Amino acid sequence: MMTRLTHYDPADALVNPQEIAAFMADALATGDAAYIARALGVVARSKGMTKIAAQTGLSREQLYRSFSDQGNPTLKSTLAVLNALGIQLTVKPAAP
Repeated sequence: MMTRLTHYDPADALVNPQEIAAFMADALATGDAAYIARALGVVARSKGMTKIAAQTGLSREQLYRSFSDQGNPTLKSTLAVLNALGIQLTVKPAAP
């Protein structure tokens, strides 16, 4: 008997600010810049890349490229996307 797998897109599960915050907190906890950028791209897709592009002044293509597995977004574009998503980062002292 064959098991049929379906495609899962985590962007579909990010429907409220609490889920988005938990998703991004988990990504940030990894300390992996590429993973964090990719996670931010997933959140942007959940809100609609066209909408985020319009709010940031960046092209959809640039957003997809910057926040992909191979992307390397600038701090400026990262902050613009965070702002468009209504997400803010906070800073606290690192554990010793």
